[in-house]
Amino acid sequence: KSPMIFIFIACLANIALDYLFIGALHLGPAGAALSTSLSQAISVAISLAVIVRRRTMPLAKADLRPQKPVMDAILKIGVPISVQDGFIQISFIVITVIANRRGLTDAAAVGIVEKIISFLFLVPSSMLSTVSALGAQNIGAGKPERACATLGYAILITAGFGAVIVLLMQFFAEPVVALFTDASQTDGLEVIRLGGQYLRGYVWDCLFAGIHFSFSGYFCACGRSGLSFLHNILAITLVRIPGVYYTSTHFADTLYPMGLATAAGSLLSVLICVIAYLIITRRERAACTGR
Repeated sequence: KSPMIFIFIACLANIALDYLFIGALHLGPAGAALSTSLSQAISVAISLAVIVRRRTMPLAKADLRPQKPVMDAILKIGVPISVQDGFIQISFIVITVIANRRGLTDAAAVGIVEKIISFLFLVPSSMLSTVSALGAQNIGAGKPERACATLGYAILITAGFGAVIVLLMQFFAEPVVALFTDASQTDGLEVIRLGGQYLRGYVWDCLFAGIHFSFSGYFCACGRSGLSFLHNILAITLVRIPGVYYTSTHFADTLYPMGLATAAGSLLSVLICVIAYLIITRRERAACTGR
């Protein structure tokens, strides 16, 4: 619960500092950037103070000295994940560039839907962290079957959540998009129409991403973060970006195919993850039986 509390404090600080820097001091965008940076600094300071006060994780100078075995283990898992996240963000930038070339209305619709999807992805993203943490604990305790069970439950939760969201967005896509624009204006109505189309297609990513996020957490727990990197890069380069570009140029009157193309990348990730998981479990069983 502690990280949630620290982030909550950072959010409150961010809001308060926004009112101070943007409202009272009229610093504009610079004030927004400053409030965000300072709120994160406040969160870090409070979390460090809590760690020192509780003494749950005593720190000494020796702990801050780099140790090659520890650094190697961290970088082995961390580098693929960081590069993967970097490529994912680049792919979103490319998709935004493609949408911007379709015109201001299309770009506005895509931008609104991206924010909605980011909010919906909180559940799949949290499951990635959950599976990674619980899976690593159980594997370290010599109970790999419990790590597999954790993966299974996470997939059930994320797939169930995704299915419900997909169903709801097929009926309520336009009202959700309308929250972010003015429906009384002609341009606003067009943004709502296009955004509803894009959201109906893109929302399938919430279902597929929840599944491959859970697998990614399991792979990281097993020390195989390279698999997470592999399926994401293949999905981006083979499906997501080419699919969005193709649908953008061949379906000028609708954004629905663009949304489906984005979700199709996650579907490829799911297929790769399932195949990789089956291979890994088969090898582990063979090793246990001596075959």
